[in-house]
Amino acid sequence: MNYEWLISRKIVSGKDKGNVSKPMVTIAMAGVALGIAVIIVSVAIVTGFQQEIRNKVIGFGGHIQVSNFDSNNSYESIPLAFNQALYDNLKKTNGVKNVQIYAIKFGIIKKDDYFEGAVLKGIGKDYDWSFFKSKLVEGRWFEVTDNARLKDVVISKYIAKKLNLKLGQKMFMYFINKTARQVMDFHITGIYETGLEEFDKQFILGDIAQIRRLNAWEPNEIGGYEVLINDFDKLDITKKEVGETVGYDYANALKVRSIKDTNPQIFDWLNLQNMNVVIIIALMLLVAGINMISALLIIILERTGMIGTLKSLGSSDWSIRKIFLYTAAYLVGLGMIIGNVIGITVCQLQLHFKFLKLDQSSYYIPYVPINFDPVHLLLINIGTLLICVSMLIIPSIIITRISPVKAIRFN
Repeated sequence: MNYEWLISRKIVSGKDKGNVSKPMVTIAMAGVALGIAVIIVSVAIVTGFQQEIRNKVIGFGGHIQVSNFDSNNSYESIPLAFNQALYDNLKKTNGVKNVQIYAIKFGIIKKDDYFEGAVLKGIGKDYDWSFFKSKLVEGRWFEVTDNARLKDVVISKYIAKKLNLKLGQKMFMYFINKTARQVMDFHITGIYETGLEEFDKQFILGDIAQIRRLNAWEPNEIGGYEVLINDFDKLDITKKEVGETVGYDYANALKVRSIKDTNPQIFDWLNLQNMNVVIIIALMLLVAGINMISALLIIILERTGMIGTLKSLGSSDWSIRKIFLYTAAYLVGLGMIIGNVIGITVCQLQLHFKFLKLDQSSYYIPYVPINFDPVHLLLINIGTLLICVSMLIIPSIIITRISPVKAIRFN
């Protein structure tokens, strides 16, 4: 064991002749612990919030949409012929989890003297109900088949409450098709709630065969394909691969759009949340760094005599600096361990018990979301340790300015 580490251990344990300023050291360690705990919780909350909102948006439209090139952002699908070969190739594309057909049509729901605009989203038998299964508050979902045209629909709690619609009731919806007005009755089999009001107040899920009937489409015509992928972080890469799979067909030109393309305002808003995390991390590291610098300077000044003695015995400035850097690194590490225990405990408690609640009408989520990622935890700890120790190198330069003669005389 080198002597720098040995002396550092004695300083930390208080076995040397110096008097460790315990209150200052304790405050510095508490600052590091609080800082790392706040950073862990903040990152977990912000990334959890982003993940929850992102998943809700994806639940209404998939990760990637393949539609007619002439389609715009209105709530009316321009039909394209279902292509089995393309459908199969999309499912085989690297990173793709599921492919499902869809079509949408705008209509108006009427209940007594009340009206509400809504979008009927037609789905097929290949639809992945995973998202809406977890959002159902009443009733059940329905199974689309090729043998019958279902009148079953799943509506949102927002629409049900506004129009006083109940589970099992009939719901009348009016549609405008060119110059004709059509009215259809549907059977409410389920009521969902996502908390994302912008979508809840619009979307109703029904059988795609009903939209084919309303628009007088052929039995094989659809509004497009929704592509679900395995890893959102690879969205841009998978979108490119899906585009290569689709290719370009002059007879039936298709366009490929990701969920970011169709909802840019939401994802721009979510990206802004990263700035909050950056500010919190910067402030916490600054506070922790200042506390540790203050503690290190006090420890150095308390051991001016020891520094002079070591210099007179031939120790280099760098060797003496390493003694105090080891000491500071130990204190930072101990503070980080305490901070990790606090931060991880808070995250796990919230993750399992959800005791911190939110106003869903304002935050779109009824509780504080947590995304506990071990990779984030590792990066936070490594970054904090490197930054704090690096900040301590500069104040340790004061050791090089201490004269052995004056230090021993002062002692």
